[in-house]
Amino acid sequence: MMGKRALDDPRNKLALEFLRLVKELDAKSFVFENVKGLTVGNHKKFLEELVSQFELIGYECLLPWQVLNAANYGVPQSRERLILMGVRKDIGIKNLSYPLPTTNIAGRTPVFLGLPMGPSCSDALSDLPDAEGFEQLRTSDSVKSVFAKNISKYAIQMRSQSEGAWLFGYVRKWDKSLLTSSARTEHSDISRRRFRAAEQGSVEPISRFFKLPENGVANTLRAGTDGARGAFTSPRPIHYRFDRCVTVREMARLHGFPDWFRFNVTKWHGARQIGNAVPPPLAYAVATQILKALNFEQIQPNEVMSLGNPQLLELDLTSAAKYFDVVAPPSRRDRKSGATKRKQIDIEESLGNQHSLEFIKHG
Repeated sequence: MMGKRALDDPRNKLALEFLRLVKELDAKSFVFENVKGLTVGNHKKFLEELVSQFELIGYECLLPWQVLNAANYGVPQSRERLILMGVRKDIGIKNLSYPLPTTNIAGRTPVFLGLPMGPSCSDALSDLPDAEGFEQLRTSDSVKSVFAKNISKYAIQMRSQSEGAWLFGYVRKWDKSLLTSSARTEHSDISRRRFRAAEQGSVEPISRFFKLPENGVANTLRAGTDGARGAFTSPRPIHYRFDRCVTVREMARLHGFPDWFRFNVTKWHGARQIGNAVPPPLAYAVATQILKALNFEQIQPNEVMSLGNPQLLELDLTSAAKYFDVVAPPSRRDRKSGATKRKQIDIEESLGNQHSLEFIKHG
């Protein structure tokens, strides 16, 4: 039996829901992904019990489970995640294995001999125009722009400029002249001076924001909290070249999302979508192992797929719930936080840069 303390943790409750869905769908296989912290302390006991529950409903789990770093699979971000894979017992687990690393981590001493270095922050971001060069991005998240032509192999993949589709996906029909998901963030002059003075690869001491290393990888991009837990924005890292936080599009590049992929126009929502997601190159590496175990052959689709209705990206919680005819989730988001921010700015300016402006409740 699982202890009450373990069941009180929201992550563990979601894990049990995952177990239920695998059973009800009679899935041939499953991939369970979660934070690295689930492998230690009381969480590890819960995870061991979860494996036992999978066994009881007819699945073999590939043990020991693995903690994989997305940066070892072609992602310019150090992001460690628990991966637990399994298949139905009638299929058998003998052909299932966890994916081997494909890249060393940019900016660090190579660990895997013979593997290339993975993409760096510069490889991911250097071709993107600076969002602060566009006045329109104060009120919009997209603008017509010109992108750099001398770009990295990684950026070519993100721009979908290579032959065919990336990672066996559909070719998308989209406007490549648009810089999307790039709404600007307003920073005070004091904050900008702090950002400028911070060394690459270090944490800026007041805001506690990480400054990206040009030739290294990003820190783990986090989602912040949802509306039920106060709607706090997780800190976005500081750009290695510009004295500002990265945009949602730049976060997407650091996560491995191609540029045709759009996010909610509100920065808070867009950043949460990315922070909650498995980096696509890591997901591909794991999914490829599942396909091998099930004896499926990867086939490149020939169809060209159009993007969906962009107006859906502008929906807030209430309008989205109404559109999809579902109950809106609870939210305790502080609508007065704009005033709180203004007050915090005044405090910082009066005390000579002794307080943080950035990690506040986002209004």
